[in-house]
Amino acid sequence: MLDYFQTMIRSSTRNPKFMSISTAKVADIMGVQPSDIEQQLNEFVQEGKLVKDKLTVPPYEEIYLLPTSSSQTLI
Repeated sequence: MLDYFQTMIRSSTRNPKFMSISTAKVADIMGVQPSDIEQQLNEFVQEGKLVKDKLTVPPYEEIYLLPTSSSQTLI
């Protein structure tokens, strides 16, 4: 599942690369509950495999970045 999220982030056209991940959509694709996806994302963040942040401008979404791009300034 980490590969799936990393690929989503890498395919982003934004700079730095980041992605707002809909746990409901991913859960539907994977055939699991949204809470399972959220738990997995939180584990990846705690393990340092992904970085969770929040946009500072509308729509103020929670976003995920790869650890190497986390030190860059976000919109």
